[in-house]
Amino acid sequence: MAEPAIFFAEVNERQGQFHRRAFLLGGFAGAGLLALSGRLAYLQLFQTQRFEKLSASNQFNFKLMPPPRGLIIDRNGVVLASNRPNFRLLVARDKGMDVPGTLKTLANFVPLDDKRQTRLAKDIAAAPKRARVEVAEDMSWEQFSAINLRTPTLPGVSADMGEVRVYPHGGAFAHVIGYVAKVNQSDLTETGPNSEPIMFNPGFRIGKQGIEKALDLELRGRPGAQKVEVDANGREVRHYTEGDIPAVPGQEVQLTLDVDVQNRALEVFGEESGAAVMVDCRTGDILCMLSAPSFDANRFVRGLTGAEYRQLANYERKPLLDKCLSGTYPPGSTFKTMTALAALEAGIDPELRVVCGGGMGFGGRYFRCHKKEGHGAQNMRDAIKNSCDVYFYSVALRAGPDRIAKVAREFGFGQTFDIGIPGQKKGIVPSTEWVRKNRKRDPKWHAGESLSYGIGQGMLTANCLQLAVMTARLANGRKALNPRLIRSVGGKELPSGAAVPDLPFSQEHLNYVRSGMAAVTEIGGTAYRSSQLGLGDILMAGKTGTAQVYSYKAGGPRGKGGPWKLRDHGLFVAFAPLDQPRYALAVIVQHGQGGSTAAAPRAREIMRVALLKDPEIRARIEKPMPPPEMPVDPEADIVPETPPIGAAPPAPTVAATPIPSAPVPSPRGPA
Repeated sequence: MAEPAIFFAEVNERQGQFHRRAFLLGGFAGAGLLALSGRLAYLQLFQTQRFEKLSASNQFNFKLMPPPRGLIIDRNGVVLASNRPNFRLLVARDKGMDVPGTLKTLANFVPLDDKRQTRLAKDIAAAPKRARVEVAEDMSWEQFSAINLRTPTLPGVSADMGEVRVYPHGGAFAHVIGYVAKVNQSDLTETGPNSEPIMFNPGFRIGKQGIEKALDLELRGRPGAQKVEVDANGREVRHYTEGDIPAVPGQEVQLTLDVDVQNRALEVFGEESGAAVMVDCRTGDILCMLSAPSFDANRFVRGLTGAEYRQLANYERKPLLDKCLSGTYPPGSTFKTMTALAALEAGIDPELRVVCGGGMGFGGRYFRCHKKEGHGAQNMRDAIKNSCDVYFYSVALRAGPDRIAKVAREFGFGQTFDIGIPGQKKGIVPSTEWVRKNRKRDPKWHAGESLSYGIGQGMLTANCLQLAVMTARLANGRKALNPRLIRSVGGKELPSGAAVPDLPFSQEHLNYVRSGMAAVTEIGGTAYRSSQLGLGDILMAGKTGTAQVYSYKAGGPRGKGGPWKLRDHGLFVAFAPLDQPRYALAVIVQHGQGGSTAAAPRAREIMRVALLKDPEIRARIEKPMPPPEMPVDPEADIVPETPPIGAAPPAPTVAATPIPSAPVPSPRGPA
């Protein structure tokens, strides 16, 4: 049998293929190792700082901190809204955490009843992971310390110190300043300031009403951040103060209000319901804007229970309603100043006398005067002084509704003012055009409606701010002043309310109406007894008003004896001093039954505070009165003059006895 042949060429070929493959694979492996070495060298040499930062970002985190909210101060720098320290207890949901058990443990240190624990457990479960939920605030130092000692054994629990808004004067400024509260879902937006992460911070508050809401962005400031070290699970380990980013406080807001005048207004209203607005007759600055009864804004910051809120909302005197801006009322006889001015502009002679016999028949109806026995013959000044309805029935018919409406609008009725806060209601200034547009069923003005219009009743309504503006413009006598509530924001002063055009009325006519208001506070005027300031020669002019709410049959005259809500409103507008008007004031006492009895005494007390705080007025009040000049009696004893120092004393003199036709000797001797 033949042996197999060995083909060396075939063997060599197979060995060559093996070597080529080994070389190719080795080349690929070498290239891979070379690339890996190069990438490693690149990362080590050129990307060191970048990865150090990434590593630190995994180790450290920045926790947003709410900024201090800006202060709100009055015209003299008295703080109306500030911030105070607040110890808070916070819980964040963590992996494997027993939330109900944790809350039960915390209930041993802070008051947490079962109902509140259940609600908090739902809030924590609904919050994002590791997002802190506020469990308690305003803790005592003992509670704060006890919880901080136990935080290492309570996962997700932390206690820190933040700030909470505080209103030192309680309810005096509640409607003007408003309040802040926690952010809710309806406050969040997809873009803009209300989409920022700070909105989710448990200690962050936003403005909900008044100045706090209108200037919320200016008062917020810019949030800061705390640098904290975290572990692999994202839990905070320690705080690195050197890496903190400081917060920028909110801007300071200064109002034109005066804290003493505002507090006095709250005092004099007591349990009554109503409003008071005072305006500077020279600048338009608002010194007082009070709505009563009020509420404590501090309670809203912490949050009201459902029962507490219902108690406020259902009270018949409406403490939550801003009666200065949102409450509208018939101005009553205070509007007779506008009717008088409209009559003068219509060419009606102010000395024309109208006889008041207690009422006036018109259109088959008898329109009564408030004085049943009548006022007798009245000219315009007398009619303003005595508030004679019959006189104003007569002149309103002659002047017409459109002329009265025109005058009223020039004095601020039927409009809103840019004072920086929302909520103003325009009220109604009726005219033939207004009736045509708004009373579709009966679009025609009836002559009998002019009678009610002339005495501030009927369809006419206004708010307290409008009445104060009317009075300020009358007192100024030249400028159509606009009210100003915000003096400055962040140190930048806002325009004055006096930068306005002049009133389009005759100076003579304005002076005549003011003289009628002066007569109201004179002897015999409707407000004489209740308007005396007791400040020397400083006098006040004004106009009383009683606005009918319901038929007098409901409880007798002015609703006396009937339900509170059916009684008439009492109003009073005034300015002082009479000779140099400085402050104008409007007071409405809701269902107070009389302007002279309910509103005027309160206006007097508010006005006294403003006048006594004014340095110029106070100096005038305290100025010593010059001694009365004594008449020179030629028969009186003659007292010798004091001789100069060193001169010989004169001879003693004796009082001369008058002798007919004989001269009286001079104490200096014969001439």
